[in-house]
Amino acid sequence: MQLERFERCEVNEVHRDLVERVMADMPDEDMLYELSELFKVFGDSTRIRILYALYEAEICVCDLAEVLKMSQSAVSHQLRNLKSARLIKSRREGKQVFYSLSDDHVANIIAMGKEHIEE
Repeated sequence: MQLERFERCEVNEVHRDLVERVMADMPDEDMLYELSELFKVFGDSTRIRILYALYEAEICVCDLAEVLKMSQSAVSHQLRNLKSARLIKSRREGKQVFYSLSDDHVANIIAMGKEHIEE
């Protein structure tokens, strides 16, 4: 399999107006770092499976463990990671804790990612 080569400009001409517009809209380094950290959370298939399950329904750890065929402690570990990234939220009902996606942004990321890979 031959690697695709990217085209290079044959002339060295900088389009100043374009460069200035892009630079003006570029987030600061702290924001870019936070964005890269967020995408790292999506880089684990177990966490993606959990997010997808939560995309479908609010669910407790016991049910998540059953769906994912994993131990509750392993699921809980990943839930902590997802909660610290503010991708999920929890609510207590008696002795059970139910998890759901934190907001529509997370649901949109999952839906758009799924749509992208299905193209």
